[in-house]
Amino acid sequence: MSNFVIDIESREGIGSNKVRKLRANNSIPGVIYAKGEETKAISIDALEFQKVYMQAGQTSIVDLKLDGETLPVVIKDVQKHPVKNKFLHIDFQKVNMDEKIKMFIPIVLINRDSIKLQPSTLVQQMDQIEIECLPSALPKAASVDVADLDFTTPIYVKDLDVAQTEEITILTDIEEIVCSLIPPTVEADGEDEEADLEAEGTESQASEETE
Repeated sequence: MSNFVIDIESREGIGSNKVRKLRANNSIPGVIYAKGEETKAISIDALEFQKVYMQAGQTSIVDLKLDGETLPVVIKDVQKHPVKNKFLHIDFQKVNMDEKIKMFIPIVLINRDSIKLQPSTLVQQMDQIEIECLPSALPKAASVDVADLDFTTPIYVKDLDVAQTEEITILTDIEEIVCSLIPPTVEADGEDEEADLEAEGTESQASEETE
C-alpha cells in the first residue's frame, strides 16, 4: 500500500462546459490509463491533489480510491494554468505492482551549497536519469553528495546512490557526467593586466610628446 492515498470520482462527459463546472467546484478533471485497459475519466478534489502532489511528485506510487477499488498509479502528466497556477488536468498511469516500470527521476546534488573547495563553480550537466524497477522500489530521486568534489574528478551516473541498488536498473549511460567542479576564471586578471599596459603606453606617449 502506498503512503499517498486520494479519493476520486468517476467523470461522465468530456465537454468543455462540464470541465469548467468541475473546476468551478474546486475539482480537477483527469484520466487513468493503463496498458490493455479502457481509459477512465475521473475527477479529483483540487486541495487533496495538491497536498499529495507536493510530497509525492511524479516519482511515487499513489493509491487512488474509486468505487471501493484501489488503483496504484503514478502521476504521469500535470497541466497547470500559466497565469493562475491552478491545476487544469491530471494524467495518471496505472501500474502493476508485480511488473517493472520505466521512469525518469530527478537528480539531487546534496551539499551543493557546502562544497569545501572554494572558490569554485559547480556545473550540473544532467538533471534526471531513466531507471527501471518494480513500483515498490521506485525512488523519489537519485542523489549524490558533492561536498568533497574537486577539479579533477567529475561525478558520473554510476556514482549516484541508485546505481548501488540491486533492485534498480539504470537505463541512462552510467558513464555520462552528472556534474563537475571548475576553478574560477582568470579573465578578470587578464583584463586588469591589459588595462595596466594600456595605461603605461598612454603615459609613455604623453611623456614623449611633452619632451
